[in-house]
Amino acid sequence: MPDAVKQVIIIRSDLDMSKGKLAAQCCHASVLGLLEAQKMDKEVTKEWLDSGQKKIVLKVDDEESLRKLYAAFKFKKVPCALVEDAGLTQLPPGTTTTLGIGPWRSEEIDIFTSKLKLF
Repeated sequence: MPDAVKQVIIIRSDLDMSKGKLAAQCCHASVLGLLEAQKMDKEVTKEWLDSGQKKIVLKVDDEESLRKLYAAFKFKKVPCALVEDAGLTQLPPGTTTTLGIGPWRSEEIDIFTSKLKLF
């Protein structure tokens, strides 16, 4: 069952980030999401690592939408992490850029992400 576990990264589409900055923020979200998932269930993260590390990158319109998703995932106890930029290059310090979710069970992630568009 290869789609049983995945990681989702959600990006704010309202920020004007270069491709390199965007890639770095997604990497931060992926690593932080993995660390959160490992705290909750090492077997789920092992399954993800062993099955190809499926990642889906989606987008939301603004920070409020990103924070609402974060709150919903936290409430459902799905591992997730918000990324806030250090402000050393393109964005003001503390700008919330991305949300890393999981790796976790796909059906639990899809509850909140199924209507979002691919980035």
